[in-house]
Amino acid sequence: MTAYSNQVKDYVERYKAETGNDGLLDPHEVAAWALHKGLHKPNTKTIIDAIAADIAQVFREEYRTDSQGRRYRAKHAATHKKGSKTLSLWADLDDPNAPHAHFVRSFGQRRLQIVGDCLQLKTDVDVYNDKRNPAEPIQIPLDFTFDVAELQQPLRKVA
Repeated sequence: MTAYSNQVKDYVERYKAETGNDGLLDPHEVAAWALHKGLHKPNTKTIIDAIAADIAQVFREEYRTDSQGRRYRAKHAATHKKGSKTLSLWADLDDPNAPHAHFVRSFGQRRLQIVGDCLQLKTDVDVYNDKRNPAEPIQIPLDFTFDVAELQQPLRKVA
């Protein structure tokens, strides 16, 4: 364990002792307490990382609707290596200056994330079926062609 990890563990124990903790810990409450007590002094990088995470979350949540009524995500991220650092760079779909190559990379990376999620789901289902040996094993189809087509259909209004 690192010195930093030990420091955090120490002030968590102090928090529990001083607050009469009921066994449940809210990391935000512990962090506020440690900051107030001067036990944790965030460095500039930590503060910048927290603000950057908030900005990325705002980017992730921004949706727009096009002229055909399709709701789309406005901003897209792609990771890039710069020396030994990995950067997550964002671009707006409606920004004419945003390079096409960024979106090719972003959409490709998102597709790989989905494939990874599908692989993990299949593995989890296979392990469940092997461990439980149910009379009707769980089957998870991973071809989403019809699911996507169905969701693309316009909603019909009932008269």
